[in-house]
Amino acid sequence: MKKTKGQIEAEISEAIIKFEKEYMGRGPLEAKTYIVDDLVLVRLKGVLTKAEYQLANPVDIANGRTLIKQMRIALLEKGRPLLEAVVESITNQKTISLHTDISTRTGEKVVLFTLDSPPKLE
Repeated sequence: MKKTKGQIEAEISEAIIKFEKEYMGRGPLEAKTYIVDDLVLVRLKGVLTKAEYQLANPVDIANGRTLIKQMRIALLEKGRPLLEAVVESITNQKTISLHTDISTRTGEKVVLFTLDSPPKLE
C-alpha cells in the first residue's frame, strides 16, 4: 500500500525520535521530516543536554563544541545501520548515504538521507 508524503514524513520523524530516545538516551523536543525528491531531511530541535550546553560554552573550555560534535557523530555512526534500516523500511527505498551535523549553539541537529530513488507516493 502506497503512503502519502505526509504519512512517510511523520513515520520517519517518529522513528528518529524513538532512535534518539533509545539509542542516544534523550529525545529531541521537536522533529520534522521533509522529503525532497530522493532526499530525506530530518530536523531535530532541542537535542543537547544541559551538560552539553555547559560544555559548549566557549568561555569555559575552548574545545567543548568539538568534543560534543565528535561524540555525537561517533554515536550516530555506530547507530547508522539501525537508522538506515528504519528509513529503508518506511520509504521502501535503499539508503545511499547519510549526513549529519549539530549546532552546539541552538541544539538543532539535521540528518540527511540520500535514497536510491524517490519514495513511491500515493
